[in-house]
Amino acid sequence: MGDVTAHIADVDYVVSLSTATNTWQADEPVDVGGGDTGPSPTELLLSSLGACTSITLKMYAKRKGWPLDEVKVQLAFNPNGKPEDGNQITRQVTLIGALDDAQRARLLQVANACPIHKVLTGTIHIDTDLV
Repeated sequence: MGDVTAHIADVDYVVSLSTATNTWQADEPVDVGGGDTGPSPTELLLSSLGACTSITLKMYAKRKGWPLDEVKVQLAFNPNGKPEDGNQITRQVTLIGALDDAQRARLLQVANACPIHKVLTGTIHIDTDLV
């Protein structure tokens, strides 16, 4: 779990992505030379955090028997321009359901502990080999 293959060939900026069981593609927007036939790499990164946050919250609420009907996560990358130091992701989580204040507060803590959030806020080492 977690292995992804990315492949680009003769169509500029269109990347085929695959796992053992799924395929999808990425592309760049038209204004930078792509065909906009799929999400950009930045959108894929945000998608990962949004999916992980949503899934983690639904799993937690289900396990607790809490009335969480829907989760909506709105994400933006450097929405006010690139900060001087690093980058910024903003995340707005909307919880729909008859939750009390304590449940909502706990779900915010859970959102901040989803696995992808931990990866993005922790130290990341990328080992690259050229074959």
